Amino acid sequence: MKDRLEKMLNVRVLEIEELDDKIIVYVPEDQVRIAVGSGGAAVKAAELVIGKRIEVKGR
Repeated sequence: MKDRLEKMLNVRVLEIEELDDKIIVYVPEDQVRIAVGSGGAAVKAAELVIGKRIEVKGR
């Protein structure tokens, strides 16, 4: 899952928390904007592929 998210979001994933209804993805603080994408496009595309809501947080 980590490798897949790194490719889809185009950032280095530090940690993943899987909850019942969503996945929290921790990325380096300076890469949060890249992971979210323009207008949230990158996250929305990843959500469609994985089937769960994704929340990106910086660390």
